[in-house]
Amino acid sequence: QFGAMASMFLFSLLLAASSPLLSSALTVATFPRSRRSNSLFAVSKEPTQSTVSTPLFIELGWGNDSHGQSSTKAAIRAARNAIEFNSIPSVAKIVPGGYEKMKLDVLLAVPSKYQDDLDERAVAKVFPYGKVNIQIQDGGMVAPSGIAIDELGDTSQDMVIVCCSVTVGY
Repeated sequence: QFGAMASMFLFSLLLAASSPLLSSALTVATFPRSRRSNSLFAVSKEPTQSTVSTPLFIELGWGNDSHGQSSTKAAIRAARNAIEFNSIPSVAKIVPGGYEKMKLDVLLAVPSKYQDDLDERAVAKVFPYGKVNIQIQDGGMVAPSGIAIDELGDTSQDMVIVCCSVTVGY
């Protein structure tokens, strides 16, 4: 089992090294982080290269908002899903400069009609350490919930589904 995990890890590193994170058209903005450090995060819809020159891990997740059509809620769930089942206790030793120098490239695939409502600051708060670079691209999914419930904030029967890729490194 260890051999298979090591192979997947190496494959992830090769994949990350050979394909920089790209996305499609928001301006780059930088804001101070509000959790645990004075790190910064950036948001971009312009095609950009990865800020992580040495990728260590690539984590994947997805999230949805079944009622309320909140791309922020779906993106927070996707980001949490990507990182919540991982424990990387040696990051402080592996990354030169420890947690404060760790970089995270977060790629969110969000349905285009729900991108304007996405609160990137709220998504960045999911990550307790490092400099967070958020990139948004067209993607995810809008699926029918089968019912719109006014009491739950529904404006339609849309379920908003967001996919997330988190590249951890330095």
